[in-house]
Amino acid sequence: MKDAAPATAPETIYLKDYKPFGFDVDAVSLTFKLAPETTRVISKIQFSPKKDAADPRFFLHGEELKLIWAKIDGQDITPDLINGGLECAVPDQPFTWEAEVEINPQGNTALEGLYMSNGMYCTQCEAEGFRKITFYPDRPDVMSTFTVRIEGSAPVLLSNGNPGEAGTGFAEWHDPWPKPAYLFALVAGDLINHPDRFTTKSGKDVELNIWVRPGDENKCAFGMEALKKSMTWDEEVYGREYDLDIFNIVAVDDFNMGAMENKGLNIFNSSCVLASPETSTDANFERIEAIIAHEYFHNWTGNRITCRDWFQLCLKEGLTVYRDAQFTSDMRSAPVKRIDDVIALRARQFPEDGGPLAHPPRPEAFQEINNFYTATVYEKGAEVIGMLKLLVGDAAYYKALDLYFDRHDGQACTIEDWLQVFEDATGRDMSQFKLWYSQAGTPRVTVNEAYENGTLTLTFAQETAPTPGQPNKDPRVIPIAVGLLGDTGDEIQPTTVLELTEAKQSFTFEGLASKPVPSILREFSAPVILQRESTNSERAFLLAHDTDPFNRWEAGNALATDTRIKMVLNGAAPDAAYLDALVKLVRDDSQDPAFRALVLQPPSQSQIAQVLFEKGHTPDPEKIHDAAETFAQSLAQALADSLPRLYADTTVDGPYVPDAEGAGKRSLNGALLSLLTRLDGGAQAARQFDAADNMTLQYQALACLLRAENGAAQSEAFYQQWKDDRLVMDKWFALQVATAKPQTASKVAGDLTQHALFTIKNPNRFRAVMGALAGHHAGFHLATGAGYELLADNLIALDKLNPQTTARMCSAFQTWTRYDADRQTQIRAQLQRILASDGLSGDTNEMVSRILDA
Repeated sequence: MKDAAPATAPETIYLKDYKPFGFDVDAVSLTFKLAPETTRVISKIQFSPKKDAADPRFFLHGEELKLIWAKIDGQDITPDLINGGLECAVPDQPFTWEAEVEINPQGNTALEGLYMSNGMYCTQCEAEGFRKITFYPDRPDVMSTFTVRIEGSAPVLLSNGNPGEAGTGFAEWHDPWPKPAYLFALVAGDLINHPDRFTTKSGKDVELNIWVRPGDENKCAFGMEALKKSMTWDEEVYGREYDLDIFNIVAVDDFNMGAMENKGLNIFNSSCVLASPETSTDANFERIEAIIAHEYFHNWTGNRITCRDWFQLCLKEGLTVYRDAQFTSDMRSAPVKRIDDVIALRARQFPEDGGPLAHPPRPEAFQEINNFYTATVYEKGAEVIGMLKLLVGDAAYYKALDLYFDRHDGQACTIEDWLQVFEDATGRDMSQFKLWYSQAGTPRVTVNEAYENGTLTLTFAQETAPTPGQPNKDPRVIPIAVGLLGDTGDEIQPTTVLELTEAKQSFTFEGLASKPVPSILREFSAPVILQRESTNSERAFLLAHDTDPFNRWEAGNALATDTRIKMVLNGAAPDAAYLDALVKLVRDDSQDPAFRALVLQPPSQSQIAQVLFEKGHTPDPEKIHDAAETFAQSLAQALADSLPRLYADTTVDGPYVPDAEGAGKRSLNGALLSLLTRLDGGAQAARQFDAADNMTLQYQALACLLRAENGAAQSEAFYQQWKDDRLVMDKWFALQVATAKPQTASKVAGDLTQHALFTIKNPNRFRAVMGALAGHHAGFHLATGAGYELLADNLIALDKLNPQTTARMCSAFQTWTRYDADRQTQIRAQLQRILASDGLSGDTNEMVSRILDA
């Protein structure tokens, strides 16, 4: 009996060094004998050596495994246990590998591999968790069919694929579709199912289940409807039909990610699947619908066709994020979805692209792959797909996707494979477009315009700043969607897609009767920073008249940003013209309530800090916060005469329905309540809190009251009402920090970490407190450094339990170099303290080192 050797400090892995595994895996059979601290896993794997293998060594990954015995073709062997796995001599012909290992699910606080969550066995194998279950070539290009037997006392025993024989204390499963180990899943526990059925377009009857802990049965109906909508949509839009007899979803409380697309057995963070009007907000419902769609869509874009290696991660994630965005646009409001996505991209991915963590959607090297589940891979990866579709056109895009599915079904592929189908389907050269996958950084596109004798000339220039390891950047293909508006607001040139392929390039529009107002980068046609000289009067004109909803919002966002910058730098009063334009729009009942709510949503304080930094100023978080407060107060006063009517008119009557129309009205209603609270001290918010029959209204009211420092009684009432609901309590924890004044935010967060219901072991609860602190711009960056120290303390403690969540939370420090010298000194000291802590994980070591390198 031997323990697997521990993994050494992580080494850098390079894309250029890729070599295929030297063996085919013909079939995998696994038996699990479940026990909380001594689970036994027996593997029986059929291997076949590849002819002329580039790497003929027989190496199986394995970590934190106790090897009981191993055999080849029935004969006992003693393999060499080495760093990160084992190796041994094997026959030069097909052979059977067998082994038994022992693992400790109860002690697995990292939540990778097989672990326990409140008495339930659960797995998470992406990216490299399967090696903590048994010895195996744990890499995405090794695909095989799996047969699984689970033995245990739990009443529900689930794995991938279709169910086989089952009886008291055991269940068998077989997945007929070859898959890599990262898609393996097992769940065992006391669970209750919410069942349904779905008939595919070819007539196949599919059993559907959402499995939950007892007590959560009433929170499954929305998720089930979202699943069926996703299955229908994927058939209608992409022609993709489900391919097993059963589809299971399981809700798990302790989960590092949002959800996981394991073949036929999706495992979800409870927060991403459980929903009811009483406990979930409109935002929760929309997010749940999108994530369920995302994981289901992975069945083809990720499972049936997977990644050759982890460098290709954006191949499956970028495409699937793009597909789930299409789905949400079709289910809800396409303009609102697009604006929301751009807000998120600028908040998460742009800072990543402009800082020490910058990397291309397909990186060239990594130490810990867990650290590359980033906004660049997901959100920017999706933007790249959107550009590709815009450039080739809808018909060619779907033609190429059909070819992709036909050509690569059952394969582990690369970005080159993906782009090749577009070249073959369209005849277009994709070599320059490929730069989007290999170059880091956000391109800056400047535009200058000249109008003469009926001809408008737009001259664009693109430049991408150096990023770590990439000092020089080549020009990319950038699709720029442009429309032209006349002086009365009529559209005189419909949207035209210009292709910027050079460092500098001009385009002309002829036959114009007068100088138009350009509407540039419509629908945010490329993930770039557009720089164009514009007046506030022109922005106000576009806000009032642009036919492109995104650019209407963008004009308002630019006005809001410009106003706040002037307030921070010069102590200026809020721009009167902008206030007037905003008041007019908010009062315009003919406009979509969801759009009006988005226009009322201010630029984030972090975004203002970034703009100041880019303009050569050192951002002062407290001044930025004060400017935001002053502007909101000024807007409330400008709307004072109509706020009560507007609030009343946007109140949704009747039973709660989580649809787009109701959500849009409630969103505007909540924004108006926030402004109203600044005038009445919270009187209307208190009435709404008392009368609320759904979480959206209750949560909105509580947030307003807490910000007004007038909600202690309601906060206590909320706590007493919901203290036994873990997901609602995550909201309560986060709200305490998010609504705190900057001077007290870190103290509030610190006190909450001592609360009886706080546990550092649960990622959701940890993120609720520490994530809210990191997101409280002025509170986190308080000049005392208390926020930095508190986060560092908790990251050091968490790293010993859950390195993956720790490493991801380190990104809170990634923009540290944009602040003043004192703040930089304090942050650097905390980062160095984390780096020097005993037993620091490889995940966290890599992240902190990269941030410090800035």
